[in-house]
Amino acid sequence: MRVLVVGGGGREHALAWALKRDTPHAAVFAAPGNPGTAQLGTNLKIPVTASEELVAAVREHHIDLTIVGPEAPLAAGLADRLRAAGRPVFGPAAAAARLEASKAFAKDVMRRAGVPTAASGSFTALEPALAYIARHAEPLVVKASGLAAGKGVVLCATRDAAGRAARAMLADGAFGDAGREVVIEEWLDGEELSVLVLTDGAHSLVLPAVQDHKRLEEGDTGPNTGGMGAYCPVSIAAAEGALLRRVSREVIAPTLAELARRGTPYQGVLYAGLMITADGSPYVLEFNCRFGDPEAQALLPLLPGVTRHLAEIAGGDWRPPADAVVPVRAAVATVLAAPGYPDRPELGAAIEVPRDLEAGVLLFHAGTACDEDGTLRVQGGRVLTVTGLGDDVADAARRSADACEQITFPGKTYRRDIGWREIARARAGAARG
Repeated sequence: MRVLVVGGGGREHALAWALKRDTPHAAVFAAPGNPGTAQLGTNLKIPVTASEELVAAVREHHIDLTIVGPEAPLAAGLADRLRAAGRPVFGPAAAAARLEASKAFAKDVMRRAGVPTAASGSFTALEPALAYIARHAEPLVVKASGLAAGKGVVLCATRDAAGRAARAMLADGAFGDAGREVVIEEWLDGEELSVLVLTDGAHSLVLPAVQDHKRLEEGDTGPNTGGMGAYCPVSIAAAEGALLRRVSREVIAPTLAELARRGTPYQGVLYAGLMITADGSPYVLEFNCRFGDPEAQALLPLLPGVTRHLAEIAGGDWRPPADAVVPVRAAVATVLAAPGYPDRPELGAAIEVPRDLEAGVLLFHAGTACDEDGTLRVQGGRVLTVTGLGDDVADAARRSADACEQITFPGKTYRRDIGWREIARARAGAARG
C-alpha cells in the first residue's frame, strides 16, 4: 500500500505515524511533510495548495490512498480533482468543505437542519455589522467567515470591542480574504468539546471526544491560538454515553442529511466544535472538515487500526462495526510554541530533543526544519506536539509535561495545565468516593 498524506504540520505527522503503526509495510509519502514525516517515509516538496502538482505526484508515485490533512487544499478542491482522476482520497469535496471554509454557509446549513447553534448574523459591510452589534447584549463573538488558520475568532467582552474587531476585519483587512465576510454571534457559556466523526455520507463512526485548549496561557487566559494542547478522553462525553448520542442525533445526522439534500454529500472526517452549556445541551460553535490540530495528536494514538476506516471510506466500501469508538488509554498532547506566538513567532532557534524520553511519550513535528548537519530548528509558531499516554488523563499529563521540560529551545512557550478540567473532575470524584 502506498499512501500520500497532504500537509506538513503536527496533524500530518500524527496521521503518517498512525499509518505506519497500523500498516507497518505501507510506503508513506508526505507533501510537503516535515522532519518528523521524513523519519517515516518520503517527503515531496509540493505545497498543499498546488493541486495539479499533487495529482501528478499521485500518478507518478502510484499512490493507492491520499489523506488530505489541512483545510485549504480541501476548500480548493483537491479531493474533487483526485476523484475525477479515479484516485481514492479521504476528505470532502470542496462544496462540502464549505462547512469550514465559510462560517456563514455553515450557519445557513445549521439553521435549515435545525442544529443547535448560537444566534448570529452574517455581514459583508461594516455599517450593518456595527448596527447589529449595537442592539445586541454583551459579550459577543466576532468571527472571520473564511479560513484563518484557527485564529479568526475574537472574543469580545463589550460591544465596543466587537465593533473594533468587525472594523479590523471588514475595513482594515486584518484577516485578508477570510475576513471579507464576518459572523457576529451571541456568547455561549459552558465547556468546549470537540467531537470528530468518520463518515462516508451515509454511515458514521463517532470517535472519542477531545477537549482542546485554544487560549495561549494557563487557566485558559490570553489570546486565542491555533491550539495549545488537547486531551482525551473527556468524562462528560464518555464513549457511547448520553451526550455523544445526543450530539450524533441532534448535530451530526441532521448536518449530513442537509448536505446530502443540497447535493453535496460529505465524505471524510467531520469535526464539530461544541459548547456544552450548564444544562448539558450541545451547541455548535464551528465545523471543521478535517482532523484537528492538536486534537489529532491526542486522538490518533488512542485508536489502533483507525486508518483502515480511512482507506475503506476513500474506497467506497465502508461499513463501520459500531456507532462509536472507545479509547484504549488516555492521551494529553501539549504544544511547544515559539516565543512571540501567536502574533509574531521568533524563528530559527536550535532545538534539542533528548534521546531518552520516557516510554509512553510521542513527539510530533509541526513547525520544524532540519539543517544539512542535522540540527533541528524552529520553523513555525507551533513547533512540536508532545503527547503523553497513560492509564488516565493525570498520568498522561505528567508524562507530557515531564517531556516538555526536557526539550529545549530559547523562549520555549507551553502550557503546563493541559487537561486541568478533567484532572479536577477526577480528584473531586475521588474525594466524594
